[in-house]
Amino acid sequence: MPVIPPKPAAPPAAAPDPRPDGAVDPARARDFLDRFHRETRAPGDPELRWQRIAEQIRDTGTYTHTSAELTWGARVAWRNSARCIGRLYWNSLSVRDRRHVDRAGEVAAQCAGHLRETWRGGRIRPTITVFAPDSPTGPRVRIWNEQLIRYAGYRRPDGTLVGDGRNLGITDLAHELGWRGAGTDFDPLPLIIEDADGVLRSYALPPDAVREIDLTHPDHPGFAGLGLRWHAIPAIANMRLEIGGVSYSAAPFNGWYMGTEIGARNLVDADRYDMLPAIADLFGLDTSSERTLWRDRATIELNRAVLHSFDAVGATITDHHTESVRFLRHVEREAEAGRGCPADWSWIVPPISGGLTPVYHRYYDDHDESTLTPAYLLDEAAGRRSAGLRP
Repeated sequence: MPVIPPKPAAPPAAAPDPRPDGAVDPARARDFLDRFHRETRAPGDPELRWQRIAEQIRDTGTYTHTSAELTWGARVAWRNSARCIGRLYWNSLSVRDRRHVDRAGEVAAQCAGHLRETWRGGRIRPTITVFAPDSPTGPRVRIWNEQLIRYAGYRRPDGTLVGDGRNLGITDLAHELGWRGAGTDFDPLPLIIEDADGVLRSYALPPDAVREIDLTHPDHPGFAGLGLRWHAIPAIANMRLEIGGVSYSAAPFNGWYMGTEIGARNLVDADRYDMLPAIADLFGLDTSSERTLWRDRATIELNRAVLHSFDAVGATITDHHTESVRFLRHVEREAEAGRGCPADWSWIVPPISGGLTPVYHRYYDDHDESTLTPAYLLDEAAGRRSAGLRP
C-alpha cells in the first residue's frame, strides 16, 4: 500500500516542560463531571470519581471517561452545535465506543462498519464512532476526509471539472497515495488516515458501505437521464470531539440529510456540480434573464427530485419546512430544561425559501462557540487536511 512518510522529527528542546502543553485542564474536567452528574443523576459518588480523575491527570496529563460519560458528552456536543438545525433528537445519538482503536487500517474498517450500522435498511440513525483519544502530546489518529463519503474532483486539461470541485485537493492527495478513481462524476474517495506514526495511508471504502440514491423526478421521466445521484449518509469526519478537556480527533458522526444540503448546495454550487443550467434546459426554462427566476425554479425541481428519490427507496431524509418546525420544538424543550440553545442564524435558516420557514423570523441566543463544551470543533489544521493540504 503506498504511503507518505512523516516529516523528519524536529530536534528535541533543550529543556522540555515536564507537563505537556496538551495536558487536560483539571478545572475543565471538574466542570464536565459536575454537569454530567447534575443532568444525568448518574449512580456513584461524584467526589470519589473526581479523586480518580484528578489522580489520572496528575500522573498522565489526561484521564479516561467512563462509557456513560463518553455517551453523554458526545450527545451534549451535538446539543451544543450552533450550526445544526437537526438537534431535536440529540439524546438518541448512538455512540460506538472504539477508543481502543488507533491504527489506520482498523480505523478504516470501523468507519466502514459505522456506515453499515447506521444505514439500517434506510432508517438512518444518528451515530458517532469515537476512536482513541488524543494524548497530551497530540492526536493518536486523525481522518483527513471532510466526510466519510465524498466524491472525487478532477480538473481536465482544458480547465473544466469532473466530479466535485470542492474535493480537488484531497483527490490529488489520494492520487499521490496511489489511488485511482474511474474518472466519473461520482467516484467515492478513499479514506485518508494518519495515526501516531505520522504516515498517511489510504483505504478504499467497500462498495456495500457506500449507499447511493439515483435521482429521479416525480413528474419528469427525463430527469433520470442527467445521471445524478448522491450518497445517503452525511458522516462528518474532520471535527474534533472535546469532552471535559479530553480531545478525540477522530470521531466521525452522522445524522441524516436535509434535502436542501444536496439540492441547494452540493449539486448546485458553481464550484461544485453547478447543475442548475442543465436542469433549466431539461425543463425548458427561459434563462435569458435573471428576472425569469429560472435558477429558483430549477432549484425547486432539483429539491423535489432529491426528496422524491430518497422517499422512493425508503431512505431517511427531511425537508427544510419540517426541520424548521422541529428545531423550534428543540428550542422550546431546551428553555423548559432551563438551558439556552446556541444557534447560528446564518446556518439554521435553510438555503431556499428561508422566509417561508419559522426559523427565519426570530433571534437566537448569542453564544461564544469557543466556550461551549462538550463540543465538536473544526480547527484550521483540520480544514487544511480536508483540502488535501499538509498542516
